[in-house]
Amino acid sequence: APVNGTVRLNLYKGNVVVTGRKSESNSLFDASIATFEDDAGAYDQKDAAGFIKLNALRLRILNKNKSKGKS
Repeated sequence: APVNGTVRLNLYKGNVVVTGRKSESNSLFDASIATFEDDAGAYDQKDAAGFIKLNALRLRILNKNKSKGKS
């Protein structure tokens, strides 16, 4: 697919790190919906609680297994 815009990179000892990118016509970012505040119901703060519990589950299981000597 065609791509346009500008990319800013840092090059150091064989590594490349993207430090910025911008495209006026093909951007996926929309500032009008990039908020967790006044977003006309697009995001419900209560959704985060379930995500946090699910994400923490793997860490609790890992900790439990480590305490039993498993890895």
